[in-house]
Amino acid sequence: MPNGHQRYRCPACHQTFCESFDSLYYRRHVSPEHIRQVLQAHSEGSSLRGISRTTKHADNTVVSIVRAASQKAQLVHNGEVQAVQTEEVSADEMWSFVSKNKNNVQPRTESAETVGLV
Repeated sequence: MPNGHQRYRCPACHQTFCESFDSLYYRRHVSPEHIRQVLQAHSEGSSLRGISRTTKHADNTVVSIVRAASQKAQLVHNGEVQAVQTEEVSADEMWSFVSKNKNNVQPRTESAETVGLV
């Protein structure tokens, strides 16, 4: 092959494809190592512009890699997590953000303190 990548042929439909078909690396002119660096930096909370500056890739390339990775992750999630039955849901973060707001906190009353409810 001129570009050095092995091509394969499907025996049923005779269509050709390469080993990176339907992956994050398919038809990208970015090395797999750079894609891993972009995704690692994104998972650590770096901004997309910051990632493009440090990896020296265009903003659109970084956004494209992150979007493609999120779509693949969504497909994996949808395939693995199906018909999950839950009996109890923990909402700790909701309590600390919404319900524990100063405007929502009720002042203590003497009757509740004497009964031992507080």
